[in-house]
Amino acid sequence: MASHRRPKQPSRARVTVLTTAAAAAVALSSQAANAAPSEKLSKDEVKSKVDKLYEQAEQATEKYNGAKEKQEKLQKEISSIQDNVARGQEELNELRDSMGLAAAAQYRTGSIDSSLQLFLSSDPDDYLDKASTADQLSSQQVEALKKIQQKQRELAQERSEASGKLKDLASTRTELGKKKKEVQGKLAEAQKLLNTLTAKERAALAAADERASRSSSSRVDLGDVPSASGRAGAAFSAAQTKLGSAYVYGATGPSSFDCSGLTSWAYAQAGVTIPRTSQAQANAGTRIYSASDLKVGDLVIFYGDQHHVGLYAGNGQVLHAPRTGTVVRYESIGNMPFQFGVRI
Repeated sequence: MASHRRPKQPSRARVTVLTTAAAAAVALSSQAANAAPSEKLSKDEVKSKVDKLYEQAEQATEKYNGAKEKQEKLQKEISSIQDNVARGQEELNELRDSMGLAAAAQYRTGSIDSSLQLFLSSDPDDYLDKASTADQLSSQQVEALKKIQQKQRELAQERSEASGKLKDLASTRTELGKKKKEVQGKLAEAQKLLNTLTAKERAALAAADERASRSSSSRVDLGDVPSASGRAGAAFSAAQTKLGSAYVYGATGPSSFDCSGLTSWAYAQAGVTIPRTSQAQANAGTRIYSASDLKVGDLVIFYGDQHHVGLYAGNGQVLHAPRTGTVVRYESIGNMPFQFGVRI
């Protein structure tokens, strides 16, 4: 006899799981059908984007250099002020001690006057404000009290100045940290893009950079431009000894450089101190607006925001530290947007 027992119904939990799984499957298949296939950037597209990131990293690098230079300057100024305060405090203590000795001598002879007692128990500013008691002091004592008063004012002013510079230093350190992170972020983003290429494509880009650096240092034609003389010539000669040195952001030599690090190092070898950043170097001498008027050793400023600098090498060539991943080399001045030269 056939059984008429009703089939067992699935549990509510099982129905829920099955329904959710089915819905997810439908959603995934719909997304797969509608989504456009991801397009892999070509080697040239990656290079273009990476070059742009390197340029942005260099812009941030010059701001980083500026913040670092300001930090070092503030640290020196603060140290100098603190030394002055320490010496001033010693002088103040000596002045107070001399007044104390004078009072002690008068006390021993029983001749200490009420005005000097007042000085020993109150601030000199308050004391000198009391005209009725000033007449009871000797001219020597009055002069000593005035020196104490002046020294106190000087110390208060120097301590206030140091306090302001310490606050400025704190904000400068914060800015320095931000710019360092910005540079590192741009470089990391560039590396991420490069990692999307195949090993063969990355090798091809590296080989192209190596060829450019090698040919620029060995086969560049500087023409018949006369050798530079004086400090510009000495700076250029120093920079030439660094051909092939690696570009490293924030570096000032002697084994690696960024763009302004190379130029400031080169002029330092000639006994000339110029500012650290490209923007500051742009205002360090006489501007030369025509490329045809440049002389060997002149600074050459590039880009509208003046974030890149090199040394003019003659025959339309510039000697510079280009960017991350390259080395100090010669390059045509026309490869970058020339702004003006600077004759130191």
